[in-house]
Amino acid sequence: MKFDRNSLLLYAITDRTWLNGKSLAGEVEKVLQAGATFLQLREKDLDKEHFLREAKEIKKLTDRYHVPFVINDDVEVAIACGADGVHVGQSDMQARDLRQLFGPDKIIGVSARTVEQARIAKESGADYVGVGAVFGTTTKKDANQVTFEELKEICASVEIPVVAIGGINETNLMQLKGSGIDGISMISAIFAKPDAAAATKNLLALAKAMKEA
Repeated sequence: MKFDRNSLLLYAITDRTWLNGKSLAGEVEKVLQAGATFLQLREKDLDKEHFLREAKEIKKLTDRYHVPFVINDDVEVAIACGADGVHVGQSDMQARDLRQLFGPDKIIGVSARTVEQARIAKESGADYVGVGAVFGTTTKKDANQVTFEELKEICASVEIPVVAIGGINETNLMQLKGSGIDGISMISAIFAKPDAAAATKNLLALAKAMKEA
């Protein structure tokens, strides 16, 4: 699967808590059809068997729409389902170790909140860093907020792509213009909406405008 800076423009992260009886695969397909450029499957409470089954189903969709697909944290599931890569936090496996497991062609993303963390991720073999939380977020209640200036500094300090995450939605997205980010990553701004496809289309247009501003 082709991956470059443009792949991160609209980075969707799943969250089943917002489904309200709807199928995750069905909602993911709507989001992919509407223009999401990257997808991360995030499951914190699903057992391994069901997680893997779901991951394989989602992988078929991302392949169909030619969108890079990574698994949050779970290396075993990422390998078993043939995902394009994995995204890990600071407390998870190091990028260097992941690269040895996955080989040179898989995508490795690492969460970072500081210039030092971003540089270490890059030097360890990460393909991109996810920086946040840039705004207040309910998804990760313990997330420390990264200021605009800190975000800008991180973007300037590493050559690899940077995607911003944390509390981003249609009302505050444009505040990130000029930061140097390559894209925006969102959960509730997409999957908590009654019409995820319409939300995705709107956010994609805003993300493009933010990058061009």
